[in-house]
Amino acid sequence: MTDTRASAFTFLALANLFWAGNWVLGRALRDAVDPISLNFYRWVISIVVLAPFALPGLAAKRDAIRRHAGILAFLALIGVSIFQSLVYLGLKSTTAVNAVLINCAAPLFILLSAWALEGERATLRQLAGMLVSVTGILVILSRGELAVLRQFEFHAGDAWIVLAVAIWGVYSVLLKRRPPELSGLHFLFVLSVLGVLFLAPAFAWQVWQSPPRMPTMGEGAAILYVGLAASVGAFLFWNRGIAVVGPNAAGFTLYLLPAFGTLLAIAFLGESFGAFHAVGIATIVAGIILATRAAKR
Repeated sequence: MTDTRASAFTFLALANLFWAGNWVLGRALRDAVDPISLNFYRWVISIVVLAPFALPGLAAKRDAIRRHAGILAFLALIGVSIFQSLVYLGLKSTTAVNAVLINCAAPLFILLSAWALEGERATLRQLAGMLVSVTGILVILSRGELAVLRQFEFHAGDAWIVLAVAIWGVYSVLLKRRPPELSGLHFLFVLSVLGVLFLAPAFAWQVWQSPPRMPTMGEGAAILYVGLAASVGAFLFWNRGIAVVGPNAAGFTLYLLPAFGTLLAIAFLGESFGAFHAVGIATIVAGIILATRAAKR
């Protein structure tokens, strides 16, 4: 059981690593690709990659898909079509720092959604872990100086990020109701197909309004990343991890996203690694361990 939980948290950590790259690239592509088109391309790539592996066994799952069509469609709508479109929309008009800081509220929204939809209550250990992790995030974002946080400004795009994070909380909790007959691969493929179908009308309208141009090599590579790593890899890892440890515990691993974002900025943007980075990341991890450690019987 311990090994299973350890593997689940490893999957959740990898999902956050892939998503950290997605947030960075979403901000970088804000002037090159509109939010709807970027999200549409992302999930079309996911379908193309998953199809050879998912289609052979999908016919045998038709009855399960038909019985659970409602929850599958709703999960695809909020988790695939709406959530990431709102994230990309928000990143067009807010800073990456603001977006990451707001995203740290995801565990809170998961706890609230679990309470509203499932009647689950947060434990004192979870609340304490949340506070510890938030402290670590603030250390990183402030670069160890509280004066930096006082300069934080609320941008128009922040409201879209808040709405997206709230929707993600609902999605994470409702994953418990996914059809057990569908493997992680089949589940993600079905959600990708349904999500693209939901996005198609908005994408067609966007193309009619502003025909897309051919992306550069760098833009194409970034789009491939969000389709392969941030969609296929991250969602398979996230869905697998949350099935083992539950939405509340999994939600606390989302505090790893800003930590990974910091490391990616150091690796690819040439920023230096300071003592506050080490302190902040260590504090985040401590909070996650405190919140997710199984209680002693």
